Amino acid sequence: MANSDSGDSMLDRLVRILDAFDAENPTLSVGALARRARVPRATTYRLVDELVGHGLLAREREGTLRLGLRLWELANRSSAARDLREVAMPFMEDVNQLVRQSIQLAILHDDEVLVIERLSRPGSVVNQASVAGRMPVHRTSMGMALLAFSPFPVREGYLERHGTVISALHVDLRRELAHIRLNGYATFDGFIDSESTGASVPVLDAHGHALAVLAVVVPRGSESLPAAVMALRTASRGISRALRA
Repeated sequence: MANSDSGDSMLDRLVRILDAFDAENPTLSVGALARRARVPRATTYRLVDELVGHGLLAREREGTLRLGLRLWELANRSSAARDLREVAMPFMEDVNQLVRQSIQLAILHDDEVLVIERLSRPGSVVNQASVAGRMPVHRTSMGMALLAFSPFPVREGYLERHGTVISALHVDLRRELAHIRLNGYATFDGFIDSESTGASVPVLDAHGHALAVLAVVVPRGSESLPAAVMALRTASRGISRALRA
């Protein structure tokens, strides 16, 4: 697509418009969308009309916009994510019943944790993860488990790109990641929610690298944490074997 006067292509602008929606901003006015996407208002109006026409955006009764169902349909055609979810689901259901807390499945994507499935549980502790939501790598047990079991260039690349923000929270992240690899799982107390502890176990490929991660959140100080970790480890091994098969 042709570039604009500012040098960005029309595709760049379309992606920024779609990317402007997040968990905190599921609906936006056209004006707010233009500001968040850094696209001129007149151009935003025109692109919004086209995106609504294709079902990629939906217009609410009061005039605000949200992501359209067509995006969900397209995303669910992704064979890699679909296959992983389908294989993992029976194991996730078992852990969900045993631990009695919400459980989620996530992957490492664009230097963030991307949640691709979650099973909720009535009465479970507050859990900030949501399907299709993104979470910070170095502030979550999911991200730490994924990073610890990523190939060496992936780990080092992340550390180089995010060294400043990492140092505000971690004294020696490389040492922490080595400890996670030794234990086979990661736990974090209160980094996202002060009253909870996250526990995560990687789903490994044949080379010992993380394909995904299984995680639960339990009340902080809960005596059920060791049992939750054991259940996650059993489930992750089962998913790994099923994916290889």
